[in-house]
Amino acid sequence: MTERIVVGAALLDGGRLLAARRSAPAELAGRWELPGGKVEDGETPDAALVRELREELGVRSEAGERVPGQWPLKPPYTLHVWTARLLPGSPAPEALQDHDELRWLGPDEIWSVDWLDQDVPAVRAALTHLGLDVEGVTGA
Repeated sequence: MTERIVVGAALLDGGRLLAARRSAPAELAGRWELPGGKVEDGETPDAALVRELREELGVRSEAGERVPGQWPLKPPYTLHVWTARLLPGSPAPEALQDHDELRWLGPDEIWSVDWLDQDVPAVRAALTHLGLDVEGVTGA
């Protein structure tokens, strides 16, 4: 089985990280993740990230750099995280697909949401990569 890449965005605004709450599928509903999605055949991961953010959140963005590491999801998928920044415009909840809420989380709020299990180490790595202090926080 060929590995398939899922890209997640570490989107920051003023030191706050964007989290998206899943509304589908049922087994993931109500839990939080970094926004993103699957890389399609013939697509680069950074292009997939920009496309997924446009489709899922209705925003224009620019991919930054890849966060070191990769995290296993349900086979054959593996999560890769990229930094990203929003271009003019902001997430529009009415444009959401597979999510029912977006939340900008400050450093003291990062672990106040119920992250998907596979996103916890990815969020930690992204925060470390971005130079945000994750020492002493309570996340799994």
